[in-house]
Amino acid sequence: MHFNYFDIHSHLNLSSLSENTDEVIKKMEEKEIGTITVGTDFETSKKAVELAEKHDFLWATVGLHPNDNISEIFDYEKYKELAQNNKVVAIGETGLDYFRTVDAELQKRQKEIFIKHIELALEINKPLMIHSRPSKGSMDAYEDVIEIVKNYPGVRANFHFFVGNIEIAKKALESGFTMSFDGPITFSRDYDDVIRFLPIESIMAETDAPFAAPAPYRGKTCEPWMVEEVVKRIAEIKQLPLEEVSTAMVENAKKFFNV
Repeated sequence: MHFNYFDIHSHLNLSSLSENTDEVIKKMEEKEIGTITVGTDFETSKKAVELAEKHDFLWATVGLHPNDNISEIFDYEKYKELAQNNKVVAIGETGLDYFRTVDAELQKRQKEIFIKHIELALEINKPLMIHSRPSKGSMDAYEDVIEIVKNYPGVRANFHFFVGNIEIAKKALESGFTMSFDGPITFSRDYDDVIRFLPIESIMAETDAPFAAPAPYRGKTCEPWMVEEVVKRIAEIKQLPLEEVSTAMVENAKKFFNV
């Protein structure tokens, strides 16, 4: 299937977009844009799969977000059953969030549930969609994710909404990770050096819709078709033709997620 752009991480299953899903999906279809709808708990994971089954340009992930693991117990077998659907292309979003969670016991719980996601990803041979948010002024969550994954050879993973520095990017590359970028790169220069450093084959584009709309749509509800602005900015930063970068972003997504 042909795509002009591919948004590897969106939340069509969350209320801001699910209220007018038909309109959002119609616009994606018109613009030839594919996306992966990401689960953050069991119910949103089910919704992601249901949406993906209805459209050949949508896929899904299933997982329990690290900030949602207090209100839900991770039921490995339930997630495994859901994850075996052929429209599910990754496990997550999962990972570690030390920005919102500073309690040591809760961070320990995040690690335990993250490991369960890793084991599930290995069992069904699908990559991880990783949420990693370090505490302020630190790269601690990234460091811990990378150290944990080292214990599980064969894991494939993407750092979604990557905000790490070049040192972390180097470690991520050594681990075979890819990294994806969102709307903030269109209005903040904080990401430029890392994007210049990374090889194009290790980069993917996303929106995290309905959050973090790119310029010129800041302040509006973000939608997957807005990923075009993210790709444009990656091309500008890397000083490459837009067509070359947009093609690379689509091919990277197809290869990584086997879509």
